[in-house]
Amino acid sequence: MKHFGGFAVLWLWIVEALENCPDACKCIQKKDVEGTEVNCYKQGLHHFPLKFPLDSWILKMGENIIQELPANILRSLPKLESVNLERNSIKSIHPQAFSGASRLMLLNLYGNQLTSLPTKGFKDLLNLRFLMLGQNRIASVKSDMFIGMRNLSDLDLPMNSLTTLPPNAFKPLIALKVLDLALNRIQKISPKAFSGLEELLFLNLDNNRLKNIQAGIFKTVNNLEMLVLDNNLLSTLSSSMLEGLSNIQELYVRKNRINSLPADVFRHTPKLTQVALSGNQLQTIDGNMLANVQGLKHVYLHDNPWKCDCDINSLVQYIDQTRLNRAPLEKLWCVSPEEHRGKPMHKLKSEGLLCDA
Repeated sequence: MKHFGGFAVLWLWIVEALENCPDACKCIQKKDVEGTEVNCYKQGLHHFPLKFPLDSWILKMGENIIQELPANILRSLPKLESVNLERNSIKSIHPQAFSGASRLMLLNLYGNQLTSLPTKGFKDLLNLRFLMLGQNRIASVKSDMFIGMRNLSDLDLPMNSLTTLPPNAFKPLIALKVLDLALNRIQKISPKAFSGLEELLFLNLDNNRLKNIQAGIFKTVNNLEMLVLDNNLLSTLSSSMLEGLSNIQELYVRKNRINSLPADVFRHTPKLTQVALSGNQLQTIDGNMLANVQGLKHVYLHDNPWKCDCDINSLVQYIDQTRLNRAPLEKLWCVSPEEHRGKPMHKLKSEGLLCDA
């Protein structure tokens, strides 16, 4: 009789899930979590379904034609932890669209047509860990967009239309560890843009339009371990730009327009282990600057127009004395003067490096 009772409960659970499963979707019960996975992937849906199994755990609704998210679409789903709405045609989100979804941990809105985010639109998502907003048309970010998301650890905003980062833009995100802003059009970062992000470990600003970075911008993210500034328009890199990055381990500034590095550029980055400056306009740098960063293990300087005269002597000595990860340093080739054009730098001798009197 006891077994019969358990079977009856299971049967009622299955019946309820099947009855409330949206048309054209597949609903699968997951016994290990006592929840239902609802799969509506690529079913031509124009609207967000009105009903779901009450124990819905995961919603997979990618590659449909949904254009808007109305209010309270998730309110009746207390067990919901993951919603995937990637590659729809979503243009608008009601400020109360996610009301009541307090257990939601992942929200994927990648590849839609959003131009803005609703004020306080995510305030009920107290347990959200991952928010994917890449490949939309979002033109601005403000702190009131992120109110309530105190546990968010990963915010992905690549391939949008951001041009500036205003003060306190991400301030409510006190637990954020990963911030991806690659492939936007960012030209200006306000001095307090990253205020509140004391837990941030990874910041990606690859492929933007940054010409300059004001001193002290990174002071508020002093736990940052990796910073990517590749494919921007930076003409210089200075110690004041890197001020506050006392825990940075990896720094990538490839394919910019940097033509010189001051001797104290890494004064504020004592834990640096890897630096990449390939694809810039460097003709010479002080090898002692690299030697003085004691933990530095990986240095990438190829694809620069190196001028192999007496000013490059300290770099040649640094290459000769370096034993760890020599391969990238052996890719440095002289562009000038004519007598050294095409020669690998690691084969040069100090006595052959001449300068005009």
